[in-house]
Amino acid sequence: MYRLFLLLTGWCLCLVASAQDYHIRINQTGYLPSETKQAIVFSHSAKTPVIQLIAQQTRAVAAELTAKSVEADGWGTFPYHWQADFTKVEKPGWYYLATADGKAQSIPFQISAQAYGGYADTLLIFMRQQRCGYNPHLDMVCHQRDGRAMFGPMPDSTFVDVSGGWHDAGDQLKYLITGSYATAHMLKAWELYPEAFADKVNAHGQPGPNNIPDVLDEARWGLDWIHKLHPAPDQLFHQVADDRDHRGWKMPDQDNSDYGWGANSYRVAYFATGEPQGLREYKSQATGVANLAGRSAAAMAMAARLWPKVSADSAYSDKCAQAARSLYALGRSKEGFQQGNSYGAPYRYSEDTWADDMEWGAAELYRLTGEKAYLEEAKAYARQAGTVSWMPLDTAAHYRYYPFVNMGHYALYDLVDEAFQDTLAGYYRSGIEHTLERAQSNAYGVGVPFIWCSNNLVTALITQIILYEDMTGDYRYHDLLVQQRDWLMGRNPWGTSMFTSLPAHGEYPLDVHTSVWALTREEVPGGLLDGPVYATIFGSLRGLKLNEPDEFAAFQNPYVVYHDDIGDYSTNEPTMDGTAGAILMMAYWGR
Repeated sequence: MYRLFLLLTGWCLCLVASAQDYHIRINQTGYLPSETKQAIVFSHSAKTPVIQLIAQQTRAVAAELTAKSVEADGWGTFPYHWQADFTKVEKPGWYYLATADGKAQSIPFQISAQAYGGYADTLLIFMRQQRCGYNPHLDMVCHQRDGRAMFGPMPDSTFVDVSGGWHDAGDQLKYLITGSYATAHMLKAWELYPEAFADKVNAHGQPGPNNIPDVLDEARWGLDWIHKLHPAPDQLFHQVADDRDHRGWKMPDQDNSDYGWGANSYRVAYFATGEPQGLREYKSQATGVANLAGRSAAAMAMAARLWPKVSADSAYSDKCAQAARSLYALGRSKEGFQQGNSYGAPYRYSEDTWADDMEWGAAELYRLTGEKAYLEEAKAYARQAGTVSWMPLDTAAHYRYYPFVNMGHYALYDLVDEAFQDTLAGYYRSGIEHTLERAQSNAYGVGVPFIWCSNNLVTALITQIILYEDMTGDYRYHDLLVQQRDWLMGRNPWGTSMFTSLPAHGEYPLDVHTSVWALTREEVPGGLLDGPVYATIFGSLRGLKLNEPDEFAAFQNPYVVYHDDIGDYSTNEPTMDGTAGAILMMAYWGR
């Protein structure tokens, strides 16, 4: 929502869309001194604007920018777009952009090597809000009766302890599909950039350090839940609750959903059979369990290897190593994919890839054990996974190509010979090239299709380029990388960040689709929204209704839409796995 911002100088900036002839879009968080810095300006007027970079404290003109006309067909009602480049300005400080007449101004931003310091930890605040069981953000305990098994080797409705984990989004379902990736991603982020993370909370998420980085405390929350979902070598649960959860706004300890055992009581726990499932007319298209088993094995293998670096708890490392082996073996025995289950609605997580997950699991197990069989299997799975991705496509089923980046190629890269390294890098490069072609077709340089959870695709693309650069030392796509980040931080048609309360001085999502906001009006920082969608998708989803007049109405278009409105679950719902999937990129910039 457009707000008044009190700046460091005491001066206020008010953004009122209807009062501006020109609109300026920048990365509101800011820029590192040496990187590319570009703003987008658009207007109904054909007159090329004069754009100035103003030092916030002194109001002095730091640079006068040349606005270069760019094509932006389909991106709204504004027919004229320009790009204003200020890459040459590297002096640290706070700035804003303005037209020479002062009628249009951007939100302030900084140029600083520390612009993203602490952001990775901020995302962990949202993760802790999503915890199921003891929730430190809400200081309450919920869902202790999770759950009663369905489709398992035990009689239906048998109690199994699958408490813990994270609520998926604004709802309170729990999925191994997303939880396994969130856990593994956080472990990899810490392994790559340990200096980006602090120790401010204990294992329960309560204030006070415990000599373990907070990101590993959060990863352990996921690891402990995966252990519960894998109670025996041949057993794996994959989902707790279903869309019977969707009964309005509710605090998690007062869950009014009823799965047949009364409200706020037991919830269904779906066993991963690797076969189509569904308790009513909607059935999944499952063919195996290797997607879940493979990336859960990767998480466990990383935990077994990394935990001794921060803890003397060797028993836990051994437990994770054993789980990594048995999970991977389960994936080998049931190759294929397990999808999410729906009940009364047709929507589900439709993942249908799995070789990438088994590649990741095998690579991490080889790194842990040194056993050659894992390496050979990882290479075979890598060839099978290849370039399979959402990246060449303009549309795909919901979560079809999940996780949206193949972390297995990176995990395997330094374990193989140079020829195979070239192959793996080529797989990454192929996908990036597709997104580059798409990015070059629009003024914002955004390279993803606007399917549901488009922001997850943006963070995945960023992650893939980061990993590609680390693998190869090839920085040809670095400007593309920066453009995707800038899109998430405000250089988009709506001029808003896509993270709750980030940056604190900027325009960010407020009226988000969560019970915490609906019932308490509390802002929880760090949550990544689903993000903009094709207008055709927005028009086709059930139950979407804007509760307030659209504050971004002047910037909407028939192509892609975003609404900061609690009624729009398709664009304005922060998700657990989307947030977790952004942690590596935030750590990269926040080192």
